[in-house]
Amino acid sequence: MKMKPGSAGFALALVFTGISAAVAQNYPSRPVTMVVPFAAGGPVDTIARIVGTPMGKTLGRTILVENVVGASGTLGVGRVARAVPDGYTLSIGHWGTHVINGAVYPLQYDLLRDLVPLAMIASNPLMIVANASLPARDLKELIGWLKDNPGKASAGTAGSGSATHIGGIYFQNATGTRFELVPYKGSGPAMLDLVGGRIELMIDQASNSIPQLRGGKVRAYAVTAKTRLAAAPDIPTVDEAGLPGLHVSVWYGIWAPRGTPRDVVAKLNGAIVAALADTTARARLGDLGQEIPPREQQTPEALAAFHKAEIEKWWPMVKAAGIKAE
Repeated sequence: MKMKPGSAGFALALVFTGISAAVAQNYPSRPVTMVVPFAAGGPVDTIARIVGTPMGKTLGRTILVENVVGASGTLGVGRVARAVPDGYTLSIGHWGTHVINGAVYPLQYDLLRDLVPLAMIASNPLMIVANASLPARDLKELIGWLKDNPGKASAGTAGSGSATHIGGIYFQNATGTRFELVPYKGSGPAMLDLVGGRIELMIDQASNSIPQLRGGKVRAYAVTAKTRLAAAPDIPTVDEAGLPGLHVSVWYGIWAPRGTPRDVVAKLNGAIVAALADTTARARLGDLGQEIPPREQQTPEALAAFHKAEIEKWWPMVKAAGIKAE
């Protein structure tokens, strides 16, 4: 029902509009907290600090990083979902925390309804890599070798529900191959076993594989993206290598609690956009193998649409695979 001028409801709406405008005009008047749902020193924490510093310069206030650890990131994201929607508590996370966890954990919040998207900040596709002694010279030969040796190869994963785990399932479904998925406590230990020849392959974040690739310890067959990586331009995409459409990326974004005023969202988005244009931040993200999205994909609307599409793409696969919380 439309409110008429002079009605009590109309007057109340004007009051709230005025309060919201005043809040936005004075925002920020104190430091802003960015909640990292993992321990200090990890990829999300590192990216938060890289982006947070130039964001703070634009806003004129410090961006404080708070590490809220537990349950694969669900505790940290929940902390923001329940926070006061005033723009002073933000959630930074990735494909795992803001997409996959919704299919694995019985969350007490809704990933789409209870969070307001601010911007996507970076993405890191997976890289299909194998021990350098494997006879396959390209992706087609690798798929052929796996089909000729069903169940004999092992692929390392960073644990149940991780990008490496889901990437392995996605690869098997797309190629009709079968190999054992071996869970480790993180990608680091799995990579050590790959280099040591105790497992044959991994479908891992490119940022974790590139150092070993440069050292000649592993062979890379393709990246699971539409375009080649600037950090590894010699490695073909899956489309170029003969497995079109196998696209999966660990992408990162920033959100605010539902109900955050639009003007505050606009200010925060502007600060993120400025941070992603900062020369130092871009160089540091590039060193980590992170790809910064084009300017037109740095809007709240772009993140909202992409976030929804990713949930629709991955939840059915994760649930069908019976992946459970560890």
